[in-house]
Amino acid sequence: MLVQTGAHGDGTTPSTATRGVRRGAGILAATLSIVLVAAGCTTGSSPRPAPAPTTATASGPHKPVALTFGVFGAPAEIDAFRGVVAAYNAVSDDSHVTLRAWSSHADLRASLESGRPVPDVFLASREDLAWLRAQRLTQPVDNLLDERGVDFGDGYSRDALQAYSFDNRLQCMPYGVSPMVIFYNKRLVDVPAMAAQGIDAPNVGSGASASAGSGNVRWNFDQFANAAAFASRPAQHTRGLYVPPTLRGLAPFIYSGGGALFDDAVAPTSLAFSDGGTQSALERTLQLLRNPHLTLTDRQLQRANPKEWFERGRLGMMEGDRSLVPELRKVPGLRFDVMPMPVLDSYATVGDFTGLCLSRRSASTPEAADFLVNATSAPSVTLVARAGYLAPANLKVALSDAFLQAGRAPEHASVFNTVVRTVRLPPLLDDPPALERAVEPDLRELVTVPVLDDLQAITQRIDATSRPVLAPASASPSP
Repeated sequence: MLVQTGAHGDGTTPSTATRGVRRGAGILAATLSIVLVAAGCTTGSSPRPAPAPTTATASGPHKPVALTFGVFGAPAEIDAFRGVVAAYNAVSDDSHVTLRAWSSHADLRASLESGRPVPDVFLASREDLAWLRAQRLTQPVDNLLDERGVDFGDGYSRDALQAYSFDNRLQCMPYGVSPMVIFYNKRLVDVPAMAAQGIDAPNVGSGASASAGSGNVRWNFDQFANAAAFASRPAQHTRGLYVPPTLRGLAPFIYSGGGALFDDAVAPTSLAFSDGGTQSALERTLQLLRNPHLTLTDRQLQRANPKEWFERGRLGMMEGDRSLVPELRKVPGLRFDVMPMPVLDSYATVGDFTGLCLSRRSASTPEAADFLVNATSAPSVTLVARAGYLAPANLKVALSDAFLQAGRAPEHASVFNTVVRTVRLPPLLDDPPALERAVEPDLRELVTVPVLDDLQAITQRIDATSRPVLAPASASPSP
């Protein structure tokens, strides 16, 4: 139900606005007790039951505000979000939250673009931020969360907060920070066997130290190339690596090699593939990525996608993020682990960022902010992290076993945490998929043609193709 606009002009009255601040700590504590009971934990005495929701106030009968929570993900992840909602509803007497779920980020975005009602609180990718602000669908959350005692400085990395900051305001609360890493098949990329044969192999550290977050897991580009060659075995019909010919796929190598993806880090008008630093990084990278003996061929890609080749044990390495982990764990006999992106000159990667945003037209901003605080608390994020898909922005959960999951693949799960500080944030674009579609044919030629006569010509063409998308006004001047 929508509440009537009150003295605050946002659907609240002074009493409801202040009530949300007072209740924040109580709801978090009550939710924590529910999570502990569900997990079979004890604190030395029998846990007290959660207080039953009340339906009346001193001023008369009170009907809880109806809120919606929009999320996307795999079925197991949706189930975890459902548990978060159930725990909150069990202790909240001023609002009742209903879960709305989509199978993917693209589906949720399409729903918003179609004009369907915006959930009061919803999960959004960072790449949606420019569009959400242009459509005036969200409101900043920093002041609301500060009123409720949320500690930004210690609980979240600077990178996560920066990802959702715009106009000196925190637009959404960071929820997931999943950097791009390299997944490798431990049978094909057999690091001990490489070392025994005198091959310059990556340093994979030890499982114990890595799980504790102290493993010095690293490799340079030459070691990455050695691993690709070692995993490519003609007799077994295996290939060493696959890097997709996309902006996202190439970006870590460009950044690591001293190049730039865009001509401006804030307001780009063009890609920067023809820039000298970018061309230098590409020259080094493409020698490996174009090798037809080491990477998947077009014919193989027509038969199966890279993930399927990896699951079949026929692909040594591929790029990916944390969301791949639960599916790979289901493959019988597959032994896999993760490494950071290889280093050309410096550590660099890109990543997926998700945040919880607050609708500008929420049924009740204070009540929605209360739920937002609860949903991003350590107990609530822990429920979702245990499903295995989420790389949490909440540092306490990211360093806990709920995320690291010791004893389960990947052995070096801490890599997802340690490389967050190397993530390069792209500019906020109105339509990132449109840019990818525009340059896809040229990027495919750039990566898949074994020998190109003129690298400068194709990189200049890529930049020219990007301009009408990034700066349409300047690309089509008036007569």
